[in-house]
Amino acid sequence: MIRKHLYFITLFLSLFLVQQGFAQTKAVPKKESSGRLFNDTTATDSDYLMAIEKAGEVLESAYNDTDFEGSTFHLFGEMKRTESKLELILSSLKGANPNVRNQQMYRLVLQEIQQELDEQNKAINERNGHLEEIKKRVIDLRKDKTLITLLRDTIRRKQFKKEFADLKKRYIATDSLMTKNQSVLNNKKRLTVQRKISVSNALVTVEGKLEKSGISIFNKEYPSLWQTSDSAVKKKIAHNIKAKIIIEENVAAYYLGYKAGGLITLCFFMGILFWYISRNIKYLKENGHSKNLSQFNFKYLNRGVLIPIVVIALNIAVVTNLYAPALFLELLQLALLGALTVLFKNQWSGVAMRNWLMLLALFFALCFLDLFITIGLLQRCAFIAINVLGIRYGLVQIKTLEEQLYIKRFFKWASILFIGLNGLSILYNLFGRVSLSNMLSLTAFISLTQIVALSVLLKIFLEIILLQIYTTRVKRGIEKMFDYESLSDTLKKPFIIVISYMWLIVIASNLNIWESLRAAIQKLLSHPNTIGSITFTLGNIVLFFIIIWMAHLLQNYVAYFFGEIDDENEENINKRQHSKLLITRLVVLIAGYLLAVAASGMPLDKLSILLGALGVGVGLGLQNVVNNFVSGIILIFDKPIQIGDVVEISSESGRVKSMGLRTTKINAPNGAEIIIPNGNLLSQNITNWTYTDNFKLVEITFEINGETIPEEINAIVNETLLKLPLVNNSKTSQIYYSAISDGKYKLLIKFWCSIYRTEETISSARQELYSSFKEKGLTFSS
Repeated sequence: MIRKHLYFITLFLSLFLVQQGFAQTKAVPKKESSGRLFNDTTATDSDYLMAIEKAGEVLESAYNDTDFEGSTFHLFGEMKRTESKLELILSSLKGANPNVRNQQMYRLVLQEIQQELDEQNKAINERNGHLEEIKKRVIDLRKDKTLITLLRDTIRRKQFKKEFADLKKRYIATDSLMTKNQSVLNNKKRLTVQRKISVSNALVTVEGKLEKSGISIFNKEYPSLWQTSDSAVKKKIAHNIKAKIIIEENVAAYYLGYKAGGLITLCFFMGILFWYISRNIKYLKENGHSKNLSQFNFKYLNRGVLIPIVVIALNIAVVTNLYAPALFLELLQLALLGALTVLFKNQWSGVAMRNWLMLLALFFALCFLDLFITIGLLQRCAFIAINVLGIRYGLVQIKTLEEQLYIKRFFKWASILFIGLNGLSILYNLFGRVSLSNMLSLTAFISLTQIVALSVLLKIFLEIILLQIYTTRVKRGIEKMFDYESLSDTLKKPFIIVISYMWLIVIASNLNIWESLRAAIQKLLSHPNTIGSITFTLGNIVLFFIIIWMAHLLQNYVAYFFGEIDDENEENINKRQHSKLLITRLVVLIAGYLLAVAASGMPLDKLSILLGALGVGVGLGLQNVVNNFVSGIILIFDKPIQIGDVVEISSESGRVKSMGLRTTKINAPNGAEIIIPNGNLLSQNITNWTYTDNFKLVEITFEINGETIPEEINAIVNETLLKLPLVNNSKTSQIYYSAISDGKYKLLIKFWCSIYRTEETISSARQELYSSFKEKGLTFSS
């Protein structure tokens, strides 16, 4: 029993007293010295119990901390998912079609897997470090002098035999768990390192294939076409097709799951857009205005909302999935072309529709050959046949498509590119550059079909904006049609920049040069430049001007979404809404400039110096500009005048057309546009005829000759004014006599009417009064 107890003591001492070099001790009781009472290390039983309890708590906490938490099991799950992704990519690489887009997708996924492995390796190292800290906490127990004294005292150890047994149990459990978990982490780390090596090797393979397929390399891949013997014919073509379909399906299914989050988000926003457009169209139908949509030259929204939304979604999906596998991307392209075919049905001429279907057939055949047919004589001859048909199509039949599109000038360049790429594809195919030839053929057809899709996308966006403007105006009671053509020309300019960028990205990615171009541009934009003590990059400057341009663009176009048109002259104008728009524009501009300054990366200390220098310039020559700017802000918030008001300022009068931060534009009655600096507005007296309402008191003077009395004249005047819809009869009209004699009366009539239709109302009143007095046999002269 004593030996068993000593064995535990030895194990326990090996943990706490490694550096002390203690050996096994014999259970021989020592003789107590007479000076023990005066020993500084004397301790009571309570002290020993507290030391044992403290050691037990340390071992218990060490056991709990050593046990894996939920985050560790989550890490292991991530590692398993990374392993499955890596296995799929590696297996796909072995039998994959040498398609540039597939290789681009493999490279993208492998780079992300490499990043995941780095993060997982870092997490494993952190957990190993955590275990080392736990070990240190246990080893630090040897510093407890009370516990060490107890371990040396054989008599006391027998007294605390039960407590030591509990410590032994905790120690063995902690040591076993720590050994097990450390072994698990080491195995995981070893697997991570092996996978990193596999990813590195796979990336080298993919980069080599992409480089081999690059346009800049013109080495021959295969024999020239006239030297080729089609060995693929001898093989089982059906078997090869089936195998390639399985590979492409697996890769496409993986990518679909890989991008599921982004695709679901896209569908969600498209659902919101579908609901928003449907709500506007439903409102117009319920109020009898849906027929007016035909006046806006709508081509797509008047035939339903679902297909246009699908076209928008597929266009965005194509541009945002540049590195998708070939099967996934080409299915997206074919789905997009199918949706466009539904839109074009019953709108295009028969000839144009037949030519469009022929283009789809050629594109479908090209995709099938590229994906599922092994490179050989059959595939190369089929590609050449499609290229020849494509060149003929571009020279003869493509003009019928151009006539049907909203954007024609871009289609011209797309046609030239289409013909040129097909011609180059034939040459490269003949001389053995098959991968490059296939890539050029697909790029040729995608460039042409994509410009058609983007043209339709632009028209749909413009129709959505026009629908929003018209619906908002109808809700405000404004049914007047506006010049939608000039408005569309204004709105489409920024959209053309966006779709041009999208088109170029699609072409560059299919030619496998987008990554190189982006890297070169990024390097150019991020290169630091120093002038004096200021360091900047070209990218910051470009970003600065882009943000300012977008801020000005937004503040110019934000009014359109609230139904505001520049040529509007309605008297029921919503002044409160105009005030909100002015404040919104001010906020957009200020936020845009602040964001632009922040994006420029300019240090605040340098900015303060610049502002100080600018302050000197303001004091010397820009005080008028600042005065007008501050006056514009005061006008926006103080609201002495608002857009739509009829005002008189000094010798000028007219209707306020627009209010900016520097100037205010007024439309004069003679058609002139008067531009007044905001500083002048605040420094002069302003007569605002519509500050509280839109009515003005007007007057008419005339003479009546004939046998009558004033009471009859008053009755005729009041009855006539009541019949006029332009007169505001809620306010009592006033009749004054400036002269009365037998058979002759001079009158002055004052009544209220809309200030926007003053001349029209006065003219109508004169005509009606003339007719009324003539019916009574009286002579009227005004």
